[in-house]
Amino acid sequence: MTVGGLRGLLRGREGELLLDLVYVFALTGISERLIADLTTQRPAVLPELGQTALLLLAFWLTWVRAALVTSAFDPRQPLIRLVTVLAMFGSMIMAVTLPFAFGDRGVVFAVTYVAVQLGKCVVLLLGRYDRERHTPVRALCWTAVSAVPWIAGAVLVPQSPMRGVLWTLALTLDYAGLALGWPVPRLGRTRVDDWKLAGEHVAERFQQFIVIALGETILLTGVTFAEEFKPDRVVPSVVSFASTMLMWRIYFHRAGAVLPTAIEAIPNPARLGRSGFHTHLIIVIGILATGVGHALVIHHPAHHGDPLWLAVILGGPALFLAGRARLEYEVFGRVSPSRVSGLFALAALAPVMLRLPPLIATGSAATVLAGIAAWDTLRERKNPGEAPSPPQSTRRQR
Repeated sequence: MTVGGLRGLLRGREGELLLDLVYVFALTGISERLIADLTTQRPAVLPELGQTALLLLAFWLTWVRAALVTSAFDPRQPLIRLVTVLAMFGSMIMAVTLPFAFGDRGVVFAVTYVAVQLGKCVVLLLGRYDRERHTPVRALCWTAVSAVPWIAGAVLVPQSPMRGVLWTLALTLDYAGLALGWPVPRLGRTRVDDWKLAGEHVAERFQQFIVIALGETILLTGVTFAEEFKPDRVVPSVVSFASTMLMWRIYFHRAGAVLPTAIEAIPNPARLGRSGFHTHLIIVIGILATGVGHALVIHHPAHHGDPLWLAVILGGPALFLAGRARLEYEVFGRVSPSRVSGLFALAALAPVMLRLPPLIATGSAATVLAGIAAWDTLRERKNPGEAPSPPQSTRRQR
């Protein structure tokens, strides 16, 4: 790439790249919470995992709504940059509160999250980006309603299980509003067809977030290895790095690489873009779980017999493959047999690995990923000009 081409790529996108860097920090915090959850006392592990999942979903929705704005409007416009900066600063503060979000930092987390969501709606409303201003008003109404359980959970029930209940309700309202188009009496709802998104930009945002998640697993591996710099940590660290590289190869093979073209080619990019938000959430969770599983093994390479650890070690790659298979179906209308075979292989490994050291489990999962990557490479060399046809639903839209 020439210097001029690089400047063209970055023009107007610096804010989004900075937002993504903030999310490296945030995802690292999520991973560290997961590691702490899996090494805590067993009676508390499931509630702790539920809390971490809720926080991850809050971060994901914040990123998604920022990506929607920059995909619908020119990111170089001052008010759109303000939305990006608001999401960036808010996400940083939320990430700082992550370790104690269900403790004494809960008020800061909830207030910051609500401020980011409300602020985005207010900026779009003041900027008159929607001619009738219905969409920002609809989103503002739903966000104001969900703000009540967010704030109530943080202020009224500190360090209580009810905080998790109220925040789950609030997050459900936020996700339901986005999925349903924020329906409001007399104002209607925002249909998917009304979302005027730049399809290529949406796809590139997906790809960038996957790179962020993969980069975070490398960062987690490096930090963990640095803390436990001993000979018996070398092999699990190498396996962790290799698994990350394999997931990178598998994601960007065909469907991941042509996603921008596929979304841009259909008449309504918002439909594939909306389903992509759910699909990539599954992929990101799989990547994070895989990285956490490897970090646990680097910390305790001789530990074995823990079903929860095994669930993370094998479940992470399984979620990644399941999400990647769904992405392939959304883009091409079919799923490669290697994805399905990989899922069956990981499921078959589970009962066998219960009695073996976790390093063997991570090595076996990496071997499954290597087999899938090898299959993709062989097929690509055998059929270098193969171009899978778009799904039937895409052709009907044309």
